[in-house]
Amino acid sequence: MPLTKPNQELNRDLQGLASDLKWSAVELMRIAVRLSEAGNEHDAQAVIRICQVMQAGEDKLSRYGEEVNAGSIARKQLP
Repeated sequence: MPLTKPNQELNRDLQGLASDLKWSAVELMRIAVRLSEAGNEHDAQAVIRICQVMQAGEDKLSRYGEEVNAGSIARKQLP
Protein backbone atom coordinates (compact mmCIF):
# COMPACT_ATOMS: atom_id res chain seq x y z
CA MET A 1 0.00 0.00 0.00
CA PRO A 2 1.49 3.39 -0.97
CA LEU A 3 2.20 5.96 1.69
CA THR A 4 -0.18 8.85 2.18
CA LYS A 5 1.17 12.31 1.44
CA PRO A 6 1.57 13.16 5.16
CA ASN A 7 3.47 9.90 5.72
CA GLN A 8 5.63 10.53 2.66
CA GLU A 9 6.50 13.93 4.15
CA LEU A 10 7.20 12.38 7.55
CA ASN A 11 9.49 9.78 6.00
CA ARG A 12 11.27 12.42 3.93
CA ASP A 13 11.73 14.62 7.01
CA LEU A 14 13.09 11.75 9.10
CA GLN A 15 15.49 10.61 6.40
CA GLY A 16 16.61 14.19 5.77
CA LEU A 17 17.33 14.78 9.44
CA ALA A 18 19.23 11.49 9.64
CA SER A 19 21.31 12.55 6.65
CA ASP A 20 22.02 15.94 8.23
CA LEU A 21 23.19 14.26 11.43
CA LYS A 22 25.43 11.90 9.48
CA TRP A 23 27.03 14.75 7.52
CA SER A 24 27.54 16.77 10.71
CA ALA A 25 29.13 13.82 12.52
CA VAL A 26 31.52 13.25 9.61
CA GLU A 27 32.57 16.90 9.69
CA LEU A 28 33.01 16.79 13.47
CA MET A 29 35.18 13.69 13.15
CA ARG A 30 37.45 15.64 10.81
CA ILE A 31 37.68 18.35 13.43
CA ALA A 32 38.45 15.74 16.09
CA VAL A 33 41.32 14.41 13.98
CA ARG A 34 42.77 17.89 13.60
CA LEU A 35 42.42 18.52 17.34
CA SER A 36 44.21 15.27 18.08
CA GLU A 37 46.98 16.03 15.60
CA ALA A 38 47.41 19.44 17.26
CA GLY A 39 47.91 17.73 20.62
CA ASN A 40 44.50 18.58 22.03
CA GLU A 41 43.45 15.03 22.79
CA HIS A 42 41.01 15.98 25.56
CA ASP A 43 38.89 18.12 23.21
CA ALA A 44 39.26 15.57 20.41
CA GLN A 45 37.77 12.88 22.65
CA ALA A 46 34.91 15.20 23.64
CA VAL A 47 34.09 15.83 19.98
CA ILE A 48 34.21 12.08 19.29
CA ARG A 49 31.69 11.48 22.09
CA ILE A 50 29.41 14.10 20.51
CA CYS A 51 29.75 12.27 17.18
CA GLN A 52 28.75 8.99 18.80
CA VAL A 53 25.59 10.59 20.19
CA MET A 54 24.80 12.06 16.79
CA GLN A 55 25.36 8.72 15.06
CA ALA A 56 22.98 7.03 17.51
CA GLY A 57 20.37 9.69 16.73
CA GLU A 58 20.93 9.17 13.01
CA ASP A 59 20.34 5.44 13.40
CA LYS A 60 17.17 6.04 15.41
CA LEU A 61 15.75 8.48 12.87
CA SER A 62 16.53 6.07 10.03
CA ARG A 63 14.72 3.27 11.86
CA TYR A 64 11.71 5.54 12.39
CA GLY A 65 11.70 6.23 8.66
CA GLU A 66 11.74 2.50 7.97
CA GLU A 67 8.80 2.08 10.36
CA VAL A 68 6.88 4.79 8.49
CA ASN A 69 7.53 2.91 5.21
CA ALA A 70 6.34 -0.33 6.80
CA GLY A 71 3.17 1.34 8.05
CA SER A 72 4.04 0.92 11.74
CA ILE A 73 4.18 4.68 12.28
CA ALA A 74 1.73 7.05 10.63
CA ARG A 75 1.25 10.79 10.75
CA LYS A 76 -2.21 11.66 11.92
CA GLN A 77 -4.02 13.96 9.57
CA LEU A 78 -5.17 17.04 11.42
CA PRO A 79 -8.60 18.56 10.72
